[in-house]
Formats: sequence, C-alpha cells, structure tokens
Amino acid sequence: MSVRIIAACDGAAKGNPGPAGWAWVIADGEGRPERWESGGLGTSTNNVGELTALLRLLESVAPATALEVRMDSQYAMKAVTQWLPGWKRNGWKTASGKPVANRELIERIDDLLAGRDVEFVHVRAHQADGDLLNAIADQAASDAASTQQPAGTALGQPTMPVPDPARATPARPKAVGSRGRGATAKKSTGGSGGAGASIKAKFPGRCPCGTSYAAGTSITKLDKGWGHPECRTPGSLTASVD
Repeated sequence: MSVRIIAACDGAAKGNPGPAGWAWVIADGEGRPERWESGGLGTSTNNVGELTALLRLLESVAPATALEVRMDSQYAMKAVTQWLPGWKRNGWKTASGKPVANRELIERIDDLLAGRDVEFVHVRAHQADGDLLNAIADQAASDAASTQQPAGTALGQPTMPVPDPARATPARPKAVGSRGRGATAKKSTGGSGGAGASIKAKFPGRCPCGTSYAAGTSITKLDKGWGHPECRTPGSLTASVD
C-alpha cells in the first residue's frame, strides 16, 4: 500500500469575476511543503480558480498514489464528492433545473478521480493556527491572480521558495469579550465589533460565500468568519453555490 501524500489546493479571484489564479502545494513525509505550482486564469471567478487548482493537482500526482486533499472551498469539494451524482442523474441540471456551472471542469475532475484513492479534508481559511499547506496555496493563488504568471517548483525551479502565507493571510482579530486562543467572531457578545456591526476590512479576504473582498470593503461577523453584510441572510451561502 502506497504512502498517502498530503496536499492542498486553492483558487483566488480579485473580484468575482476578476483576475483569477490557482495553486496547489504538496508536503513531504514530515508535512513540510515540498512541491508547488500556480498559474493565472485571466478574468474568471473564484469557483473556477478552486476547481482548476484541484484539477491541476490531480494531474500532477500519479493515479496510483493515495492522496489527501485539503481545501477551504466548500463549493469545490461538495461539487465533486456530493452533488456530482445527482447532477449526472438530472442531465447536468441543478435541483432548481438550471445548467450546472463549470460543468467542463467538474467532468474533467470526475474523470481524474475515477479509480483513485483520494480523501478530501475541509479546512478553514485565514486562521491564526490554520493549515499551513492551505495558507501557502492561498497565497500562491492570490499571487498568480495578481501577476497572471506561472510559478512553482513543478516548472523546473526546484529551489524556488514557497510563498510566505503571512503576507496575505493575517490572523483574524479576536472577537470583543471572547477568551481563549483562536476565538471566532460568532462568540462576540456585543460592543462596536458585535454581531451585525460592519467594519472596513484592513486586508483582502474571502467571505464564507466564496467571493473575495478587497481591503477597505465593508465586512461583518458571520457564523463562519468575516464576510459581506448581505451574507447574513439565512440560506445565502447555499444559494450562491447552487
């Protein structure tokens, strides 16, 4: 039985749609980043970036290799592990009867997953003590979206350093009145940063709905992190990825 390789992949879009990119990173046997690759997608969406990152990762790993894929995108993960069978039965239509978005990418990923030993693990993005591989993939994808240039050790640059995730994934600020390491915004009990209050984002980030926001954008505390005030509406996340 082969050793399971640990990897992460991520996509980014500077606007949705906007300049987009993708990236993946693979760890060595000690869990340290060993190989990575990134590239630009021109003008596209965050979801296309997420799916392309997964596609490129699967293409880079031998089919016989057991693989663990860490992702922060609920959409991309559920698209290929949960929703895909239903879409096929419905003639590639969603439950509401709409054509499935990004069908070509999803079909290609489905082909690459056939007969392979792949485990998917969802990780939360932009956490102070979050997954290192995911943070690196996030930074590499963000860089690729900005520069639209390919990069990485997979391009024959074995000494090229991995991106430093500290540049674009700062720790979330602690909630007012919360205690303990890694407290989340939903534990806030009031004050100027309480539930429902909006602030200006100091750094770029990504809303739980999957859409990126720029520095200076009005954001608020949601159940699963910081994001757009309009995403407080119940069911908005489900609707955005249907």
